[in-house]
Amino acid sequence: MSTTYVRPGEGRHYPMVDGDHIAKATVHDIGGTFELFEMVAPARPMAPPHVSPWSGVLFLLEGRITALVDGTSYGVEPGGLVVAPAGTPVSFEVVGGPARFLAVTSGDRAGQFFADFAGSVPADQPGEASMEMILSVTQRHGVRLAGG
Repeated sequence: MSTTYVRPGEGRHYPMVDGDHIAKATVHDIGGTFELFEMVAPARPMAPPHVSPWSGVLFLLEGRITALVDGTSYGVEPGGLVVAPAGTPVSFEVVGGPARFLAVTSGDRAGQFFADFAGSVPADQPGEASMEMILSVTQRHGVRLAGG
């Protein structure tokens, strides 16, 4: 493994319907693999919960969010953290104004999913208008809408 330095504002940007997912690093180590993303999200209603094949840790830096994990709602303020195990229904809603947080995901599949989603689903359209494209991308990456 080699040292990585990413300057503020740098990283691969994946604009998606729930905000900008900025890939900061993928770390492959003898102990496993994880990815780190910076997320910048405007205030929007909560998207339907989805189930991913990777675990995720969300650490809120700025703003307020409501995280829904396995049916339990958490009001998260700056400095708060939520862990969503793989296979658990999860969603979040940004409350009041924009939010910025870090997301750490297990493995190296989330970045591939974000890249495919950002390249396939217009970020400026409501989810209902893009549902066919959303379902196609989620299926390719082993992600499913909760209840689906």
